[in-house]
Amino acid sequence: MALKYLTAGVVSLGLLAATTWMLRAWPMINVVETGRTPEYPDIQPRVYRQPVERVFDGALHAVQRLPRWSLASYRAASGEIRAAATSRVFRFVDDVLITVTRRADETIVAVRSASRIGRGDFGQNARNIRAFFEELDRQVSESSHSQSP
Repeated sequence: MALKYLTAGVVSLGLLAATTWMLRAWPMINVVETGRTPEYPDIQPRVYRQPVERVFDGALHAVQRLPRWSLASYRAASGEIRAAATSRVFRFVDDVLITVTRRADETIVAVRSASRIGRGDFGQNARNIRAFFEELDRQVSESSHSQSP
């Protein structure tokens, strides 16, 4: 009987420690936006030298290639793409807004990922943006190589 209580106590302490670690590992926010979230200074708008049309097309393809992402809408004229990213385990949905704009001779891609529910996202919105940029880099790189002379 004592072993049963000891085991339950150890498990409870382990869960408490894990929960405390998780709460400290990520900031208690549920929206991450490139260049506007001080908790993630590494998440900045991405700059490309390719034409805005090529980058926008690459962004559309990136959304379609990412697992558990779905395209909600897009407007090429305004450079706006809306998508939903669903988390793997609990199936939480995050709304993602991608904007592709031209500035001088550069194309700028900004992203905002926001949880639909909850006060904290355990870093999921930051992971959404990083995954998107990784796939976008792949798409833009592939399209620029495929159109090279």
